Amino acid sequence: MKDLKERAIRGGFAKLCAQAANYGFRIGSLMVLARLLDPKDFGLVGMVTALTGVLGLFRDFGLSAATVQQVDVTDEQISTLFWINIAVGAILATVTAAMAPVVAAFYREPKLLWVTMALATSFLFNAAGVQHSALLQRQMRFTTLAMIDVLSWFASAGVGIAMALAGFKYWSLVAAAVSIPIVATLSFWIASGWIPGAPRRGLGLHSMVRFGGGLTLTGLIVYVGYNFEKVLLGRFWGADAVGLYGRAYQLISIPTDNLNSAVGEVAFSALSRVRHDPQRFRNYFLKGYSFVLGLTIPITISVALFAPDLISVLLGPKWNGAAQIFRLLSPTILVFALINPIGWLIFSLGMIGRSLRVACVLAPLMIASYVIGLPYGPKGVALAYSTAMTLWVIPHIAWGLHGTVVSLRDIARVASRPLVSGALAAALAFAVQLLCGQALPPLARLVMGGAVLLSAYVGVLFYVMGQKTIYLDLLRGFGKRSPIEVSASVSI
Repeated sequence: MKDLKERAIRGGFAKLCAQAANYGFRIGSLMVLARLLDPKDFGLVGMVTALTGVLGLFRDFGLSAATVQQVDVTDEQISTLFWINIAVGAILATVTAAMAPVVAAFYREPKLLWVTMALATSFLFNAAGVQHSALLQRQMRFTTLAMIDVLSWFASAGVGIAMALAGFKYWSLVAAAVSIPIVATLSFWIASGWIPGAPRRGLGLHSMVRFGGGLTLTGLIVYVGYNFEKVLLGRFWGADAVGLYGRAYQLISIPTDNLNSAVGEVAFSALSRVRHDPQRFRNYFLKGYSFVLGLTIPITISVALFAPDLISVLLGPKWNGAAQIFRLLSPTILVFALINPIGWLIFSLGMIGRSLRVACVLAPLMIASYVIGLPYGPKGVALAYSTAMTLWVIPHIAWGLHGTVVSLRDIARVASRPLVSGALAAALAFAVQLLCGQALPPLARLVMGGAVLLSAYVGVLFYVMGQKTIYLDLLRGFGKRSPIEVSASVSI
């Protein structure tokens, strides 16, 4: 595919724009909902999703990634995978509904019975759109996918805010969560134009199911490792603690999730296409890695430096208790920027066994850190979580890269420039805020500190570290025009 680079850049740009819009919707709706609802309302829904999220990892059984990763795939194969996804979705919805009394009893909160049953329906809606989304991704129609992302989050924000204004309290959060898969799946069907056929046997799906199963199992183990602290906090500290920790965690996760979603889908598709060309594979990966890291570092610094002002402006004064948690979680933004791209590399190369082994080491490490921090409440858990993740970074990267065309030295070289730029910019922004910002209100301090930080960071990164050409190359790639084949049929 001669125009792969330009299509990947355009797709990445479209996804970044969509994620920027989604970021605005998520932050904007959170700002409104945080003022309309109480921490306990968020905590109630968070207590359920911490448990049902485990089942959510099975919603596509990794079969969407398997569809994208394969070099050749037939219409009959994808139709069969579609019906497998529907069956899995139905099973998950049934299991979640059956779990509702157990969830309510575990947390000793009767309200969670119907919340759990309502959230169970999202599994069916998700399952119906998995393969349609995979087809759009396989065809590299990332602009279409970006538009669907924006539409889904816009609908979710609108539903949540409207119901909160009407006085539905925590049910507004439930409705917002369920509306996302409904709108997205309808849009995937319309955009792809693909109608699944009847399922068939003997289509050589074993390798795809094995890949998807390994991916799902890895995701399950990692999810438990990353989210078990919310279960522990809910059980031992209650809904208010989960509400405060959960909103801080959500604010931390939004930029990481958005960036990984925007760049990760494009990178996975592009790297899967060139995995048999080592030089192109290495170059594509390192450019994507540099790009994600370059965007993430100023976000990490902003959270660490301006946490109280960010919480005050975004959530309001009744959430001040989340500010210290927010700051303690800030290192994880950078950690995920460093380790998430390793997943693109591992999965595009089909190295599912390695990812599973890494997950089996990471999850117990995370859980042990939560147990250590739990006696000290949400702040103790946040500190333990960030410490464990920081200590894990280098072993994770080294293990993931072992035996591939990308070396640890390559990563150190690529990461050093934005890291040094960020350190210098952080020192300057901290000094300016310390000297000039104490008399200003929170919003003014944020604007001033953010402007100084971003200006210093971009100046050092572009002109001192010589990274300007990388971003100009991305812009040139976006500007090039090349024929893009858009077909509703499956490429065989």
